[in-house]
Amino acid sequence: MSLTIVLMFIGGLVALVLGAGWLVRGAAKLALSFGISPLVVGLTVVAFGTSAPELAVSAGAVLDGKVDIAIGNVVGSNILNVLLILGASAVITPLVVHLQLIRQEVPIMIAASVALLLMMLDGVVVTWESALLVGAMVIYTVFLVWQSRRQSASADAEFEGEVDLNSTWDRHWSVQLGLILLGLVALVTGSHFLVEAAVTTAKQWGVSDVVIALTIVALGTSLPEIATSVTAALKGQRDMAVGNVVGSNTFNILGCLGISGMLSTSGLVVAESVIHFDAWVMLAVALACLPIFITGREIARWEGVVFLLYYAAYTAYLILASQAHDALQQFSAVMLYFVVPLTVITMAVSLFKHRRAGRTP
Repeated sequence: MSLTIVLMFIGGLVALVLGAGWLVRGAAKLALSFGISPLVVGLTVVAFGTSAPELAVSAGAVLDGKVDIAIGNVVGSNILNVLLILGASAVITPLVVHLQLIRQEVPIMIAASVALLLMMLDGVVVTWESALLVGAMVIYTVFLVWQSRRQSASADAEFEGEVDLNSTWDRHWSVQLGLILLGLVALVTGSHFLVEAAVTTAKQWGVSDVVIALTIVALGTSLPEIATSVTAALKGQRDMAVGNVVGSNTFNILGCLGISGMLSTSGLVVAESVIHFDAWVMLAVALACLPIFITGREIARWEGVVFLLYYAAYTAYLILASQAHDALQQFSAVMLYFVVPLTVITMAVSLFKHRRAGRTP
């Protein structure tokens, strides 16, 4: 990999992270200036802001004709968010799972994953299907705001910490608009650099755009989620670490892929490898959240370790498959016939014990 490509990667990632931060800060402070409550800002601007890099990269990739990167970025980010980010956060400290996540947010994330998989089965996500995803995102956001505003006033205080209300330098609307504009420019520029670097790297390494998008690009665009969840875990805000990941996954499917699909007049053509493997992994990861979350309403350290090991195995599979390595068949057999069944049995036994103990929600 040449120095130019490395600099494009690093520059693109830095621009995406900084751009997301500027956009969120400017939009959040502007909304607060118009009297919108911190709660609504937290549920909309701040929540969507962490997924801004995924949206920028996926939309930019579609406009550049690199559809594989757009789809691989979203699918890869959703897999990474659960296995790597929640896994690492749980290893730091066992994560508390809020009851609403189990009863509402996780089922919605699973439903979105199922809907996307069904749309992909015919090999293309057409424009009207993308419009359905965007429509679902709008309805979901409005519902969350309506639901939260019915709660106690203390809910507002919970979100005040997500936006710095005490800063003075960005109180004027002109500064806020400037931050929004600067953030948008940084996101567009960063996404362009990252996509170009990813395509060039894929060609140099002899792998597909999909593999690069599922791994390197997904990791890069998930940096805001990584920072938010790990920081929340270190500060003891254990429920925020989980909620950030679940909300981001839902928005990635409904918002990022939905909006990206609407930018393409011919729809999003899905690679065979994504249809037959990666999309199913994304769904399996989403489904795995329910029994893990239900058992004691927390993600234990050992479960976090399992998540991390599965992400390592998934990445290893992608690398071996991209190189058509001789060890791929043996590796797949071990995962399919030993590791996966053992994990399922362990989780089933754990769930059964907690049901008997009457600890399920």
